[in-house]
Amino acid sequence: MPEHTVVHEAQNVVAREPPHHFFKSQPRPGHVKDAEQYMKMYKQSIEDPSGFFGPMAREHLHWDRPFTQVRAGSLQHGDSAWFLNGELNASYNCVDRHAFANPSKPALICEADDESENRVITFGELLRQVSEVAGVLKSWGVKKGDTVAVYLPMIAEAVVAMLAVARLGAIHSVIFAGFSAGSLKERVVDAGCKVVITCDEGRRGGKTVHTKKIVDEGLAGVDLVSKILVYQRTGSAGIPMKPGRDYWWHEESAKHGGYLPPTPVNSEDPLFLLYTSGSTGSPKGVVHTTAGYLLGAALTTKYVFDIHPEDVLFTAGDVGWITGHTYALYGPLALGTASIIFESTPAYPDYGRYWRIIERHKATHFYVAPTAMRLIKRVGEAEIAKYDTSSLRVLGSVGEPISPDLWEWYHEKVGNKNCVICDTMWQTESGSHLIAPLAGAVNTKPGSATVPFFGINACLIDPVSGEELKGNDVEGVLAVKDSWPSMARSVWNNHSRYIETYLKPYPGYYFTGDGAGRDHDGYYWIRGRVDDVVNVSGHRLSTAEIEAALVEHDGVSESAVVGITDELTGQAVIAFVSLKDGYLQDNASAGDVAHITPDNLRRELILQVRGEIGPFASPKSVVVVNDLPKTRSGKIMRRVLRKVASNEADQLGDMSTLANADCVPSIISAVETQFLAQKKK
Repeated sequence: MPEHTVVHEAQNVVAREPPHHFFKSQPRPGHVKDAEQYMKMYKQSIEDPSGFFGPMAREHLHWDRPFTQVRAGSLQHGDSAWFLNGELNASYNCVDRHAFANPSKPALICEADDESENRVITFGELLRQVSEVAGVLKSWGVKKGDTVAVYLPMIAEAVVAMLAVARLGAIHSVIFAGFSAGSLKERVVDAGCKVVITCDEGRRGGKTVHTKKIVDEGLAGVDLVSKILVYQRTGSAGIPMKPGRDYWWHEESAKHGGYLPPTPVNSEDPLFLLYTSGSTGSPKGVVHTTAGYLLGAALTTKYVFDIHPEDVLFTAGDVGWITGHTYALYGPLALGTASIIFESTPAYPDYGRYWRIIERHKATHFYVAPTAMRLIKRVGEAEIAKYDTSSLRVLGSVGEPISPDLWEWYHEKVGNKNCVICDTMWQTESGSHLIAPLAGAVNTKPGSATVPFFGINACLIDPVSGEELKGNDVEGVLAVKDSWPSMARSVWNNHSRYIETYLKPYPGYYFTGDGAGRDHDGYYWIRGRVDDVVNVSGHRLSTAEIEAALVEHDGVSESAVVGITDELTGQAVIAFVSLKDGYLQDNASAGDVAHITPDNLRRELILQVRGEIGPFASPKSVVVVNDLPKTRSGKIMRRVLRKVASNEADQLGDMSTLANADCVPSIISAVETQFLAQKKK
């Protein structure tokens, strides 16, 4: 990766102080008052992790049996462990202790697809519901260490189900309710789930999702599952229920009392599995353990967002993904903070939905993916001004690096220049934030994830030599030099895959898989996946840099660049672009002949890259497509593009996390007509 990239990108970017009234808008001081306090705490967390995280764990978590040692093991051997010999229960930490202290305090603020169905669940009510469902599961024989699949839309009952499983010391495996029957089956079988929790139907964007039907299709012929608990979400008639296997949630929970004592588990006992797709093979079940994960969720929620118990956190993410696990459920509830659970979409019934939610509940924190903000910016910006969003103090960004221009728009239009923006870098495997600014304490830079969180000993490694890069104004592979509490411990039933994927590429380090730069102030800029780096004739090129050059063209909406094998140069750059709506037609009607054909446009884009970066970075081909394949968290799945461009469309592997899999056939067709056909000639 060329070192000049970071210098060029960051040389004119000045770190911004928080809005002058950030702390004046709240009746208490921030948890961390300034950068000096952050650096003092960060230094201790790295140099003396036991002395730092031991007291933090005692302060933020309730322990049934105190731990006797803070940490053990190493990244080198893949046996890291935290808070050894301690015992606790995640459900108790998120529900009971707050219900006992203040049972009438809101825990879940539920925004249904149909706004007339909105409701609020207090901590006292949540405790009763969790206990009832845990009673059902216990009566079915679910016990400590068992796995239970949760296939529910983003409704309160998904949270109840997860906490009920955890209450028994069992392991929940949440499967996103948008997954197909085949993907559901694959995950249920791999995790060995004997019980599945689902609903009759879901509602999203005014449309009905036939959830139970998908479950029935996925579990056809799967004898492993003995019981299915079905929540009556819509109450539609004709939902098939298999006698002896399928039971209604409301009927079964009514048989059990309003309090079931929680089962203490060991600190290192698994709390949940969450499946994430690999580039090849089946999805891998990432294993998160109880104490370390719960502490990481609580600490990052508290310190990154400067969350207080009286705040209201609106995380616009689904519990089918790690963002929903950590920042819609475990983080806020562990702190006793109200969490908004959002079932619908930002466009239903109109583009004012987000802002009505914020106004209605006086949300103080809003956490969302750049994908959603780009959509709002393009077609729904006018709706923002119709609502009172002055309660907001912190705006979070998650899922992908937020571009500087979108950062500025987010800051101005959504935050009204009154909010701190926290661009957060982390992963399913990290459990909680790796790199992010602490709201109000760490100055921010548009486009930069800024600084490592406590305990994250971040570094950059030269991908060629494998050596750690010292100093600033450098680029390399982002890695972590030591374990941290919330890191995943393994891959379910496949620890060797865990070692191979995360710990073996650079022995002694945790490999994030992302490229990054560290600028002159020591701030980190995330470049994207390392496998999205191409080597053309000895030149290592950041695909993000080429993509940035492409989107500067007036006609380009989005771009994605991949490298494929080339006999002459080692690798060749293939660029995929989607165009702004009506771009070719608009220019054609204006008589701009130079833009009316895709061939002319492709030539312009190649020249654009040559001009911005240099001839060595020129794409071998530019493929114009209608849409780019993205995961539901908004990340472009470049490995799909790479396979198609390599004429390996029959080897696409797992695509279950794609939000728009229907675009893949048109991409294959575009590659065949625009690139492979020319290659054969």
